[in-house]
Amino acid sequence: MSFTRLIPTLTLKDGRVVKTIGFDEYRDVGDPRTMGKVFDSQDVDELVFMDMTASQEGRDPDWVNIKRFADECAMPLTIGGGIASVEHIRRLLQIGADKVTLNSHAVKNPGLVTQAANAFGAQCIVVAIDAKRKPNGEYEVMVDGGAVPTGLSPKEWAMRAEELGAGELMITSIDRDGTFEGYDTTLIDIVARAVDVPVIANGGAGLLYDLLEVINNTKASAIACSSIFAFTDNKPIKAKAFLQDHGVRVRPI
Repeated sequence: MSFTRLIPTLTLKDGRVVKTIGFDEYRDVGDPRTMGKVFDSQDVDELVFMDMTASQEGRDPDWVNIKRFADECAMPLTIGGGIASVEHIRRLLQIGADKVTLNSHAVKNPGLVTQAANAFGAQCIVVAIDAKRKPNGEYEVMVDGGAVPTGLSPKEWAMRAEELGAGELMITSIDRDGTFEGYDTTLIDIVARAVDVPVIANGGAGLLYDLLEVINNTKASAIACSSIFAFTDNKPIKAKAFLQDHGVRVRPI
């Protein structure tokens, strides 16, 4: 049996680490270098660091601040945002990333997923899927920081991304992002059951019991969190101890 991974996520905007609410509102969390040091001391399994507005703003990743963050991190690091080419990925791996996430540019240019997997290995390529619930109850994949609808269902895009070569997927509920209302386990399980690659659940954790709900009610293999670590007294070490006490197999603390 494999370990359930616990993965903090941090978002970069205008040179600062911020926390989003529904991808629209932003709360300042801190300086990239400082946050890198903080989480490197928290015994996390890995960390996702996203330059969220890069694709929306039509620019390259923020190389300077990404490097400032990566220089402070010894834990496995996944970096995303604005990745539009194999050369972008190569540079991020040189800076210190262990994996990269492709999101908007993967939808717009699906061949990039295959090119990246062929160049660096599928284990290095995570396709991030941001989804929003429509009035009719169905889900739709959104790109460019959640601003642009695609017409794709998360399930069909997840299956396609796996076929293209993605080694892992991360599914985020835009509706739950930063709300502390818990994960959208229906959305997560739809995606996790449709593919064979690992799926990271993201968006909505407010209580440690929310993490347990994902484990008990979906086939996700990892849990990503942000606000719960930034704005409550729940830190990664405490969360792992909680999960362990409830019978979840986590990496040793």
